[in-house]
Amino acid sequence: MRKVTAKDIEELYKAILLLEDQKEAKSFFRDLLTEVEIYEFAERWKVARMLASGVPYTKIIKATGLSSTTVARVARWVKKGTGGYRLALQRKGVIPT
Repeated sequence: MRKVTAKDIEELYKAILLLEDQKEAKSFFRDLLTEVEIYEFAERWKVARMLASGVPYTKIIKATGLSSTTVARVARWVKKGTGGYRLALQRKGVIPT
């Protein structure tokens, strides 16, 4: 199997930016990812939104069924990641700009 390069990853990001609306994004990601992968991404995004809204870890764990490790991992990336979660959360209006 051929190794994925940084250029391959950049091409994926560029393809995502070509999508014009939610319908196109839904079709693209459904073709690209398994149903399980889509659910995993959606769970992480849900946790990020809940954390940004001030929901305590215990309530997030109970509401999502995710492990404390997963919730803590998302929290770490929301607080100290590269800013991707924070940017999306700001644009969504969950946290102030």
